[in-house]
Amino acid sequence: MTAPIALSCGEPAGVGPEIATTAWRHLGDSLPFFFIGDPRHLPDGTPVVEITAPSEAVAACRDGLPVLRHDFPAPARAGQPDPANAQGVIDVIARGVDLVQSGAAAALCTLPIHKKALKDGANFAYPGHTEYLAALASVERVVMMLACDALRVVPTTIHIAISEVPKQLTADLLADTIRITDSALRRDFGIAAPRLAVAGLNPHAGEGGAMGRKEIDLIIPVLDRLRSEGLSLDGPKSADTMFHPAARAQYDAAICMYHDQALIPIKTIDFASGVNVTLGLPFIRTSPDHGTAFDIAGKGLADPTSTIEALKMAAGMVANRAAS
Repeated sequence: MTAPIALSCGEPAGVGPEIATTAWRHLGDSLPFFFIGDPRHLPDGTPVVEITAPSEAVAACRDGLPVLRHDFPAPARAGQPDPANAQGVIDVIARGVDLVQSGAAAALCTLPIHKKALKDGANFAYPGHTEYLAALASVERVVMMLACDALRVVPTTIHIAISEVPKQLTADLLADTIRITDSALRRDFGIAAPRLAVAGLNPHAGEGGAMGRKEIDLIIPVLDRLRSEGLSLDGPKSADTMFHPAARAQYDAAICMYHDQALIPIKTIDFASGVNVTLGLPFIRTSPDHGTAFDIAGKGLADPTSTIEALKMAAGMVANRAAS
């Protein structure tokens, strides 16, 4: 990896700054990354090496956490987001995207933000990180994947009410989600011929229409069309039989129809190590699969595992892209 990974600070009142420090203590110079944010927000005692360019991070990480300074208006108070800092959080994300798109950073790993704090403090217009990154990259559709060693899952619809899922689940959305996932598994995960298992929407995948017709009317036609394009697809499958060990061995990623159908299995199997990956961007983006955790911020209780795994996964994706 020729360039280091950029780690955006996220919400400074959350656990992001402390897990950035702990991640550096675990990784040292074995995986060069740099923190974009205000060094004042890092825990007391953090060995900070301020850098002026990402290229300096590779050498700096031997001595401390490399920090590309981005000054914020206010200090960080653990568990209490300050509206004055909201625009700074947004600007750091945009700065990270600029660095990765220019090639100065190899990938972007984002620490958790707090959407309400950004909306209240800076009128943030996006539902979350993923949508903002897509807008910065001028990409119309991206896909959220949650991944750990044992499982990769992709929800087709994400942060909407269950009652809205049947309305939002369209043939175009499902087809795009599957194509983007297949392409990313080839390019970013080094899987030459990805096998995708596709869940049904209804219990027992509709049981031949007895429990709903979404499978018959929408999902099956999409899968048949994509199979004719050469994609390896199994489904629609009953979601309650897709996630035991023998079933997981038969596919490289599971395409699910809604948020909890995907996230409950992976968080049950490996709660601490899951990584959020955005597929379909022109650059690599990973993130820990947890939030700001205001209730434990500043108490030294935050588990850095997901952030460490997100940095490792980003590095692996960089290597796979370089080899493809």
